[in-house]
Amino acid sequence: MTLSPEDLYRQRFAGTNQQTRLALWRVLCDDCLQRYVAPADTVVDLGAGFCEFINTIRCRSKIAVDTNPAVRQHAASDVRVVAGDIPAALKEVESGTADVVFSSNFLEHLRDKTAVLAVLREAHRLLVAGGRVIIIQPNIRYAYKEYWDFFDHHVALSDASISEALQLVGFHIDEMRPRFLPYTTKSRVPQTAALLRFYLRCPPLQWLFGKQMLVVARK
Repeated sequence: MTLSPEDLYRQRFAGTNQQTRLALWRVLCDDCLQRYVAPADTVVDLGAGFCEFINTIRCRSKIAVDTNPAVRQHAASDVRVVAGDIPAALKEVESGTADVVFSSNFLEHLRDKTAVLAVLREAHRLLVAGGRVIIIQPNIRYAYKEYWDFFDHHVALSDASISEALQLVGFHIDEMRPRFLPYTTKSRVPQTAALLRFYLRCPPLQWLFGKQMLVVARK
């Protein structure tokens, strides 16, 4: 049996059901990410997947972009969906119309660093002056043992290399947390919304268990 990308994703995270993931994203948005997004903002979610972030974040206008057409099944009714190869699909979004471009666990799936730069250039184009790009990304510096266990991981990025890539396309780094979240929701912590809330409010835990980075950069 041939697996679709969506089937592979479900199999990979079979130990965590969608309702649990959604609860974790609600905490992540409320306790951390919402501070970067204003109520009147337009937000673009790159590699939106099951749309946990874009459905949850509070803003005026929402756009979900994904290579998998199945993203339409997961997007809420107030989310505009753009499906197609990235970065080509981003041409459907007008320049200078987004206040925030968000990406979680997406860049490592691109074919090479040339593709990473192409996506970052498109993100820069979409943003208004002063707009932000927010990236949550496995940090190869800390996740080197398990990073290549996923067959669709192609590009390894560290906090240093993603900073350089962002600056190459014209971004200014506002915030860099090299250790932010555990590598996956299968990690020992956090597995519930309450544990995640505690984890986010306790920086020492992030330095112990964090293998994904958080980067916020400004146009």
